[in-house]
Amino acid sequence: MSVSTTARSAPAPGPVRLVADLLRTALDGQGHGDLAVSVRALGFGDAFAEGRSPRTQGTVPVHLYARQAIVGPFPGDGASPCPQCLTRRWQAVRSVALRDALELGGATHESGPWPYAVPFAADALASLVAQAHAHPAREPFPDVHVLDLESLSVRRYPLVPDPQCPACSRPVPDTPEGAVVTLAPAPKHAPGTFRLRSIEAYDIDVAAFANPVCGALGPSVVQDVSSTSTSATIGCFSMRSGEYLRETFWGGHASSFDTSARIGVLEGLERYAGMRARGKRTTVTGTLDEFGADAVDPRQVGLYSEAFHRENPHVLPFTPDREIPWVWGYSLRDRAPRLVPEILTYYHAPGLENRFVQESSNGCASGGCVEEAVYFGLMEVVERDAFLLAWYGRQPLPEIDPATSARPATRHMVDRLAMYGYRARFFDTRITFPIPVVTGVAERVDGGLGRMCFGAGAGLDPESALDAALCEIATDAVNLQGRSLRDEARLRAMAEDFSRVTALHDHPLVYGIPEMGVHADFLLRAPATRPPLAVSDLAWPDDCGAPASADLRDDLERCVAAVAAAGFDVVVVDQTLPEQRRLGLHTFSVLVPGLLPIDFGWSRQRALGMPRLRTALREAGLRERDLEPADLNPAPHPFP
Repeated sequence: MSVSTTARSAPAPGPVRLVADLLRTALDGQGHGDLAVSVRALGFGDAFAEGRSPRTQGTVPVHLYARQAIVGPFPGDGASPCPQCLTRRWQAVRSVALRDALELGGATHESGPWPYAVPFAADALASLVAQAHAHPAREPFPDVHVLDLESLSVRRYPLVPDPQCPACSRPVPDTPEGAVVTLAPAPKHAPGTFRLRSIEAYDIDVAAFANPVCGALGPSVVQDVSSTSTSATIGCFSMRSGEYLRETFWGGHASSFDTSARIGVLEGLERYAGMRARGKRTTVTGTLDEFGADAVDPRQVGLYSEAFHRENPHVLPFTPDREIPWVWGYSLRDRAPRLVPEILTYYHAPGLENRFVQESSNGCASGGCVEEAVYFGLMEVVERDAFLLAWYGRQPLPEIDPATSARPATRHMVDRLAMYGYRARFFDTRITFPIPVVTGVAERVDGGLGRMCFGAGAGLDPESALDAALCEIATDAVNLQGRSLRDEARLRAMAEDFSRVTALHDHPLVYGIPEMGVHADFLLRAPATRPPLAVSDLAWPDDCGAPASADLRDDLERCVAAVAAAGFDVVVVDQTLPEQRRLGLHTFSVLVPGLLPIDFGWSRQRALGMPRLRTALREAGLRERDLEPADLNPAPHPFP
C-alpha cells in the first residue's frame, strides 16, 4: 500500500502526515495493503483558483476538515467526477466567512491541535476506505462517504461533477453548427399537459444537489412549514461576483414536500445553467457593427437610460462599435444561427466590464426535450411582456371568474385564500398574441398591511396558465402580512421613494404597504363593462377546435408562428449543463427582441424606454393612440 499527502499550505509534518501514517498501518493490519490512498486537507487554499491537479489511477482520495474525513470519489484517470470536483463543490457550500478568506486573498489557520489523529479513528477510516472501494458507485452520480471522527457515524452523499472542473470537465466549443435546433416530434405523456413526462419520471436525487458536504445547488433544502397553502421548499447556492457572494434562491411549490423539492432542484439547475456558460467554451468577441444582421441587436432587447449611466458611471453603455463577448444562438423564425451578446443570455457571465445590462433568468426554462424547454421559455417571455404592458400602460383587463375552472384544486385553493382574508382575482392579459396569459392578484379584503401580491402564467391551456398565476399568489399571500410587518419601516421608505426599490424581492414586497394599492386601481377598481370571462373563453383553438396538440412540437411551432406574424424573431440558446444531460434534461434561453424585458430595481427599468411600451396597446386595439409619458404607471412593477 502507498499513502501520499498533500495539504496546500497545511503544516507538515502535522495532522495530515500523522493520519496518513496511521491509515497506512490500519489498512495493512486489516489486509488491505494493496490500496493506494491520498490524504489531503481542505480549507487551506482556493479550490477555484487551482489548475488541473494530478491524479493517480486507482488511488482512493481522503480529505480532512474539522471533524470530518471524506472518502472518494475514486474513478479512473479522466473520469468524472474527480477529487478536484469534490474540493470545488465542498468549497462552494462553505460559509461566507470561510469562502471570503479562501477566495479574496486571505488565509486560514489551524485553531489548535487536531484531536482526531488517533489509531482508533484511523481504524474506522480504514474500514470505510476498504468498504467504499469494494462497492461500485451509484448512478447517475457516485457517492462520497463522510466519517464523523467524533461520533464515528458515516453518511454518504452523491457527488455531481463540476462542469468547470479543470481536471475532468470536457466543455464543447461554441459554434454556429452546434447552435442549430431541429425540432422533433415530442408526444406529451398525458392530455392537458405540456411535459413529455411527469416530475416523478426523472431520476432526481435531491441529496445530490442539496447536501452540506458537496451539494451542487447548496448545502440544504428547507421545508417551509409556515406555508399554509402549498408545501413549499427553498434552497440557495452562492456564486462569487467580484468581492461579494451572490445568493441565488430556488424552490418548489407543490402539494407535497417531496414533489416541491424535486421541482426546486429543476429550477435550481435551470438558474445555475443560465448564469454562465459551463458546458461550452465561448470564444467569439467583436462588435455589432462587425456582425450586422447575423447578430441580435442589444438595442432591440432594451438598454438602460442615460440617467442610469450618469448615476452609475462604472456601467459602460452599449454602443454598436463596442467589442463584447457573444454566444451562438438559433433563430426559429429564420432557421439560421444568430450571435447573441453573452450577457443577454448568460446573465452572470464573468467580466463585469462587459455587463452593460443586468439580465435575469427571464426566458430560461428546462424540459425533458428541446421542444419542452423552448416552449416554456417562450411562454415566460410572452407572459412578462404582457404583464409589463398592462402594468406600465395602466390597462384595464377583462376579469376571469375562477369558479368556472374545471379543476377542483384551483377552486379549492381560491377558497383557501379567502379563509386567510385574501380575495384571488384573475385577469385576461392577452395583448399582442393569442396565447393565453393570466395575471393573478391576491388582494387583502380589509385593505390592511400585506395589501396585495401578484403572479402570472401563460400557455396554450388556459387552466394551466391560471393555475401558474394562482400558485404564485397562493404561496406569497399567506406569508405577506408577516413579512410586511417585519420589514414595515424599510418598505414604507420604498413606498415614499421608489429609488429605494433596488432588488428583486423589493418589487413584490413594497405592495404589502396599503398605500401602494392606489397604483393597481386601474386593474382592481376599473368599472366592469362586461360579465367576467369563463376560464375556457381564453382558449386558442386550432382549425379542429382543439386548444392544444398531442405533440408539443406542434404547439411550439404554432406559438413561434404567432410571434413571428407580429414581426418578432424567436432566438434560442442552448444552456444545458452536462449534469442535466445525464438526467435527460435540456435548458434553453429564449429571446424575443422587441418584447419588453423585465428588470428589478426602479432605476433599471428598460421597458420604460422601449418603443413597444408606447405602441403595443394601440396596435392591439386597446387604446386610440400611443401612450405618452404622463399615461404610464409611475410605480415599479409588482412582479415577483
